[in-house]
Amino acid sequence: MAGDWRADRVGAALRGENPTVLRRLTAGFAVIGDVQFLPGYSVLLVDEPGVERLSDLPRAKRLAFLSDLDLLGEAVERVCRRLDPAFRRVNLEILGNRDPFLHAHVWPRFAWEPAHVVGAPVWLYPRERWSEEHSRLGGQHDALREALGGELDRLRTVT
Repeated sequence: MAGDWRADRVGAALRGENPTVLRRLTAGFAVIGDVQFLPGYSVLLVDEPGVERLSDLPRAKRLAFLSDLDLLGEAVERVCRRLDPAFRRVNLEILGNRDPFLHAHVWPRFAWEPAHVVGAPVWLYPRERWSEEHSRLGGQHDALREALGGELDRLRTVT
């Protein structure tokens, strides 16, 4: 998956050119993460270019974004629980220290993670884990992508 869509992930999602998009939600796009060393890692992208912080949105849109984050978090949790009995929980993070657009990370966490990081933030994983060939998003993650998208669809139909 190469191309300039990574330079403008939000704009590419709006144009239908971001290949990581799982589903369009109320206030953003649910996308599968570029790396999958923790299978199910997903991100919620805001749907307004130029929005850098949650506080840049009007309150109603903030609440919609946070509701979308809740929905994506639950979808990741349900899928990971079904696929891996070692699933423990999800961590939700809005950081914004590197990418200049509002986005939230949904990290599944597993009992099989190395002891020195299992209870720590994902960002403490060694840098090489972030670029391992087998963890890079690709065709090997198609079933996971389908499961996440399907779960988002099911959760949105529940009232």
